[in-house]
Amino acid sequence: MIDFRECEGIIFDLDGTLIDSMGVWEQIDIDFLGKRGFDVPKDYLDKITPLGFEACADYTIERFGLKETRQQIIKEWFDMAVHAYTCEVQLKKGVRRFLDYLKNHNIKMSIATASDMELVKPVLKNNNISDYFDNITTLKEVKRGKGYPDVYDLSAEKMKVDKRCCVVFEDIREGLIGAKAGGYRAVGVYDERAKDSVEVLRKLSDMFIYDFNECIC
Repeated sequence: MIDFRECEGIIFDLDGTLIDSMGVWEQIDIDFLGKRGFDVPKDYLDKITPLGFEACADYTIERFGLKETRQQIIKEWFDMAVHAYTCEVQLKKGVRRFLDYLKNHNIKMSIATASDMELVKPVLKNNNISDYFDNITTLKEVKRGKGYPDVYDLSAEKMKVDKRCCVVFEDIREGLIGAKAGGYRAVGVYDERAKDSVEVLRKLSDMFIYDFNECIC
């Protein structure tokens, strides 16, 4: 058990960690690839989840031999996702209570995400949690993806906190690996999409939770 009151800063992943959004992306994958005559491969979501939009588009083009440009694909994904993030996607269980808990103990908070700001800002606004965070850092701002500590290091730097006193919350294997490689304590967060990976995530984590109420002492 981590006593979060002793932390200087907390870094949260967004999709699948703070918000219950992975079902949105699964449906987008089904609709996008189905329109082109493909079923969604079993490993596709695991391959693209750690990537930013540009790298995800490049991977998709190469894997399926698509003729569209990176920007055309990204625009189509955005058009499909914007409404859901603006109006539908909700917080995961216990998130608001835990954010209030951290705020009441003057713990700095930030977001480190593979999603673009055009999606991040609407979903935070829709769920009335924008004001909790000192910064939002995206993979666009760093050279490497979530298998590396780069995005967490930049987020901690923006908060002006010592990474040794900082905790990262992630729902994917690559995120936990990157956080631990950077010297952070890491909390694995259960997501229904990754239910078959629970034991792997648990082994990579300093703490594993099914909902955020478990984090409150």
